[in-house]
Amino acid sequence: MTRYIDVSDVRKLVTSIGAETFITTMADYIRADYLRWNEFEKSARVANHVPGGVIELMPTSDSTLYGFKYVNGHPKNTHVNMLTVMAFGVLAEVESGFPVLFSEFTIMTALRTAATSALVAKALARPDARSMALIGNGAQSEFQVLAFKAILGVNEVRVFDIDPAATDKLIRNLAGFKDLKIVRAASAAEAVRGADIVTTATADKTNATILTPDMIEPGMHINAVGGDCPGKTELHADVLRGARVIVEFEPQTRIEGDIQQLPADFPVVELWRVLSGEVAGRQDAAQVTVFDSVGFALEDFSALRYLRDVTDARNIGEHIELIPAPLDPKNLYQFVVPATAAATATTTATAASVATSTAQQPVALTA
Repeated sequence: MTRYIDVSDVRKLVTSIGAETFITTMADYIRADYLRWNEFEKSARVANHVPGGVIELMPTSDSTLYGFKYVNGHPKNTHVNMLTVMAFGVLAEVESGFPVLFSEFTIMTALRTAATSALVAKALARPDARSMALIGNGAQSEFQVLAFKAILGVNEVRVFDIDPAATDKLIRNLAGFKDLKIVRAASAAEAVRGADIVTTATADKTNATILTPDMIEPGMHINAVGGDCPGKTELHADVLRGARVIVEFEPQTRIEGDIQQLPADFPVVELWRVLSGEVAGRQDAAQVTVFDSVGFALEDFSALRYLRDVTDARNIGEHIELIPAPLDPKNLYQFVVPATAAATATTTATAASVATSTAQQPVALTA
């Protein structure tokens, strides 16, 4: 049977564990898998660009498990009261191909994106970084704030969105965190001024310049989350030229990330090399670092692994018959005939199987 996890199950999990603990543990899973980088089958996601958005499949596997995510990105959805991003995920056994987990992944994507952002910032930002500017206060924003608070100890967030209602929503949702100072800024430039870390998480599918070179200060770490498909950017090209740029999977980021603006030989560093200690992340305190984040399938794989482990341990979710399990694996037809006929066929098959088994038993010889 396949374990099925729906929205209410994820809510039950996160509220019982605590969002910050949930994100921190997921970040540990993501880090562990990046440290196994060479064990994974890797490819850029498969993207179908459609009017008003994109629909994508994101697969990867190691020697034991195969995972994939279906996800869309339709910025105009909010105008008809739908989410911009919607997703589900599947985890299957490599040996048999059987799907062991089928889960909601819209909320999980927000959690894993935030976990990855903070994990990378821990490796790249200055150790004393405690303040963050957050440009774009939509569906991802609260998750980003909680991740940076939990993993880096960020205690001041300066927030800006061109839609004041989005900022209102963020401030209202995080009002209960008394150890977190949230400051509303009048512009992106005001939010960024003096910030240790800058996160851009905008949704519009356009070549935007949310950050320009005049806004960048020595020692900043930039977490560029929103530029994640061809024709969608957030950083002025000169911001990238003046920084050390870290990416998840270079072949994918060249197509989808902010570095799509730059020549193919522009130097970048893959994240796994930094996390493994093979190369330095930040090279000095004054250096500007950029995480050109587009979201990579390995992070979804890690989130699916974590979800499998925690739902198994807590017995959360429902076991569903997603895949048929006939007594005779060569008789799939029984599932498209009336139940009485199928039952008769099953009884006949069982009797035939028993008869064959009995006939094949060795005969005892007597002296």
